Amino acid sequence: MARGKKRKASWCDIKKAIRNFEPSEIVSLVRDLYQLSEENKIFLNARYAEDGVTFRRYKEIIHKCLYPDVLDRSIDFEFERAEKAINDFAKATGDEERTTDLMIYFVECGNQFTLDYGDIDEVFYDTLIEMYEKAVSRVRKMLKNKQRPFRNRLERIMKSTDGIGWGYHDDLCDLYYGAFQ
Repeated sequence: MARGKKRKASWCDIKKAIRNFEPSEIVSLVRDLYQLSEENKIFLNARYAEDGVTFRRYKEIIHKCLYPDVLDRSIDFEFERAEKAINDFAKATGDEERTTDLMIYFVECGNQFTLDYGDIDEVFYDTLIEMYEKAVSRVRKMLKNKQRPFRNRLERIMKSTDGIGWGYHDDLCDLYYGAFQ
């Protein structure tokens, strides 16, 4: 290592440091992390104390990101933040069905925004199509008896887009009928 350069801390350093912690020290550390940020709190609640409230909070994040307040001109779509919420939920819970639910909800929120306020832009529709495609793929991997409610929601989204531009409707039709018909 060059003189004067310090090595960046990594997960290995942390793992090494906590390896010999007493249980009470681990509890204290997790408590501190829980109190440190709202994001940590939501993550830990999702993983260890899910009561339905945490799942709704993830949905609220997605809704705010894909259906922003039109009266507040400073607020825009936050696709990355909504996708992060989905990924965080998936990491925290490992719950495939509810993760798929959030993915479909992502598309439902964005789709409803365009139905309520009109045509948006290509990036907007490309983002919705990409999430729709991921959701379709996940639904196809589910057991047949678990697919129906998700397929129904995906079909409702697809049918509601007739007349929307940018190839949005055509792409959703191709994805839906290619997967389920």
